[in-house]
Amino acid sequence: MVRTDIFARPSYPPGFRARRSLNWVSLGLLYASYYMCRYNFRFAAPGLISEFHFTTSQITDLFAIWSLAYGTGQLINGLLSDRIGGKNALLIGGIGTIAVNFIFGFASLAGAFTTFSLIMLVNGYLQSFGAPGMVKINAAWFARRERGVFAGIFGLMIQLGQVAISFLAPIILGGFAIFSLTVPSGDWRWLFRIPPIFTAATALFMFWATKQTPEEAGYPGVIRDELDDSAGVTVSLRESFHTIFTHPLVWFYAIAYACTGAVRSSSDQLAILYFHDQLGFDMQHNIPTAARRTLEIMPMVAVAGSFLSGWVSDRLFKGHRSPVAMGLYLIEAIVISTAAFVLLLGKVGSTSSGILLGCIILILISFTANSTHSIVGTAAPMDIGGKKMAGFAAGVIDSFQYYGAAISLSFSGRVLEATKAQFGYTFWFVIMAGFGLLGACAMAYVHNLQVHRSSSASRNLS
Repeated sequence: MVRTDIFARPSYPPGFRARRSLNWVSLGLLYASYYMCRYNFRFAAPGLISEFHFTTSQITDLFAIWSLAYGTGQLINGLLSDRIGGKNALLIGGIGTIAVNFIFGFASLAGAFTTFSLIMLVNGYLQSFGAPGMVKINAAWFARRERGVFAGIFGLMIQLGQVAISFLAPIILGGFAIFSLTVPSGDWRWLFRIPPIFTAATALFMFWATKQTPEEAGYPGVIRDELDDSAGVTVSLRESFHTIFTHPLVWFYAIAYACTGAVRSSSDQLAILYFHDQLGFDMQHNIPTAARRTLEIMPMVAVAGSFLSGWVSDRLFKGHRSPVAMGLYLIEAIVISTAAFVLLLGKVGSTSSGILLGCIILILISFTANSTHSIVGTAAPMDIGGKKMAGFAAGVIDSFQYYGAAISLSFSGRVLEATKAQFGYTFWFVIMAGFGLLGACAMAYVHNLQVHRSSSASRNLS
């Protein structure tokens, strides 16, 4: 009877859905602004290469350093968010993101690689407060059968940050003047001076609007936690660490999510260099319309993939994530392998048809890679940790996304330097396809383990 109640579609008192919407809109806008202060760096890459003569591998190493710091921070800050609460974690991350971006924009006048590396390291760690805090708060506001669809819808707000910076960055790099303020063309430093202003505004809104639980907003007992329905949302560091660290499924979800990160971060962060090197675009001063539209469409199809996978896992698979994710990883591997073959045939380049095909490939990869993003990285941690330990569950799983990204980015940079003169970006796609196949294997193991446990439970009941 309890299981039936938990997995049934809930009905809520008047006003609850509207108050919950205000809650996650405020959270989503703040986290979207994190993305503006994260994806701004990729637009700065051509300028850094031109001004400081960085190599492709040095640029990918900077991305990798950010990813390693972010992933490690997820482990630490996910545990801390279960202790201090998700709202405090998000505010710490927001304030830190604002400070570090301003430092990058105003103080990074020296071209030393170590200077940029240190700034990327600090930025990665501070931004890692965001995801565990966000997941922890929403675990208390959404029932299990709502979390997959919620994760997809919430992905829309998150991806707005990437859409916003994809729209704003070309304007900044193109140069403009407002009253006495003049932003010169091609000055990448302004990419780190303007976006933090949005983070400051959304942090103030989140501080005012967000409540950590329905109880704080005046709706006691509305959401039942299937794992621990007692009062409160915080637990001791020891309890959270032991429960999540020893959970039988969390590490395989983490391995799969490493594969999501390897493809998602690589395709997102190296897109600018791909446009520059493979398609021959000027990405430093005058970004072409084709590149701008592609970078705006990519997060939109990512949202569509996230929403669709969440809906399927909620409605058709009754809250089970692994079989859906397994199929999505396989589709991703097939799509990227096909892309690699197309590049090998020389069909992607600076011609009209080559540019169109090259842009479509990135859009398709964004759709497939982000379809696993919501159910493995957002819904699964809430299912595993509940309202009291979702922060650390998200921290563990999400940390592996960025460890996978760091490995993929660093490896891809070196492979590209060795092969792109002859093969272009073909082997970039080969690397990403391999991660997609590994993700499918990890989710197949999780699915088989869940089926075995369900069969054993049924035999015990009979």
